[in-house]
Amino acid sequence: MNASEPCGHFRPAAEDHPALAKFPAKLFVEVTTRCNMECFMCMKQNPGSGICEGDLSEVTFAALKPAFAHLEALILNGVGEPLLHPRLEEMIARAKTHMPESAWVGFQSNGLLISEKRASTLVKAGLDKICLSVDATSPELFRKVREGGDIHAVERAMNSLVKARTEQPASRLEIGMEFVAMRDNLRELPRAIRWAAERGASFALITHMLPYDEEHAVQAAYPTVTAEALQLFHKWRDIARNQGLDIRRYFKSLIRYATTRSEDEQRLYKLVEQMRNEAVAQGIVLDLRSLMAVDEGLLDEVAAVFAESRRVAAECGVDLRLPEILPKHQRSCEFVEEGGAFVAWDGKVYPCYFLWHRFNCYAMGWEQKVQPKVFGDLNENALLDIWNAPAFRDFRAKVIRYDYPFCSNCAVAPCDLVQAENFEHDCHAQSEPCGSCLWCMGLFQCLR
Repeated sequence: MNASEPCGHFRPAAEDHPALAKFPAKLFVEVTTRCNMECFMCMKQNPGSGICEGDLSEVTFAALKPAFAHLEALILNGVGEPLLHPRLEEMIARAKTHMPESAWVGFQSNGLLISEKRASTLVKAGLDKICLSVDATSPELFRKVREGGDIHAVERAMNSLVKARTEQPASRLEIGMEFVAMRDNLRELPRAIRWAAERGASFALITHMLPYDEEHAVQAAYPTVTAEALQLFHKWRDIARNQGLDIRRYFKSLIRYATTRSEDEQRLYKLVEQMRNEAVAQGIVLDLRSLMAVDEGLLDEVAAVFAESRRVAAECGVDLRLPEILPKHQRSCEFVEEGGAFVAWDGKVYPCYFLWHRFNCYAMGWEQKVQPKVFGDLNENALLDIWNAPAFRDFRAKVIRYDYPFCSNCAVAPCDLVQAENFEHDCHAQSEPCGSCLWCMGLFQCLR
């Protein structure tokens, strides 16, 4: 099956869908692009990103006010460390005065700048959620994963936040941990959850790593084939086995002319065609080479670690959000589905994390050049005018129809359409560059 064939699960949205509402439900605001660390899993370290350093201005923050009364959440994150913004607490406090009582303000942080004094000012400002990076409990491994990081500094930050929350009885601050799972630190996950819980964390956000260069692509702890594709492949692999055939020899038989194939090769060829036909009937995209290359030992290890992590989280009373072990066939763009809008430090407005910045990545085993998708600039137009403009609304409506290909499972990827310097359309003739996004397939997560 190739990428141009229909996936068979278009989902038209109702008019009252959050993505089509007159106000965004969530704002993701990049308060700064500056950072005090240089982590290899950050797109800012990617040579192709070209991300400029800057802080959100007072004027740009003020332009967000018309949306505050309708928000469910304000997430003050981007590619930088939020605590580097000199007016972070002021922004939190001002936003809280205009947001609904049930709404929350939060951000993710490396925690290096959290002293007892800073924790106190954050809590007094009304911060509701903070998620600290805990990618290992071993100091040596932590420094390797978070270059410039120190697990003891994270511990001090958590202790300071707990103390500040205790001193402010009205505070509803939730402390959480974020863990970027990769091959090197995977086994640390259950210990990291327990470690964080013992220091006051009540939730844990786990995400796979998005590799931004070829060197670190081998650290990815996931394949790019979907669970449905792998299940179908296993079914037909077993059928082949029961017939005395090895499905992994398919490509060797394929290069022969039909008239020179052996009887077993002819049977194998027909069997694979039957598998392809079943995939088409079920709307599943198959890339046989990728399926044959899946490291099933790694999948078993990830499944075992995740199961142990669930046990530890339940024992410690931690709300655990795990990513998928394999990409989901039934895609869901939580950013668009939940009515999110993304604002960069310079005032430009974007639809999601994936299309927020320019970067190169190797999530699918080949270099992908991702271009940002800008829908407006707060220095030129009002936020709600940008949000309700036909172009932005139409984009969101198309995204949640999911009428785009599965580039990660496509046998001809990367194609010229995806790799074009300026993306115009995919092989479904859709203008949304979402077919090559793995966020909507459940592999990557963020505070939202």
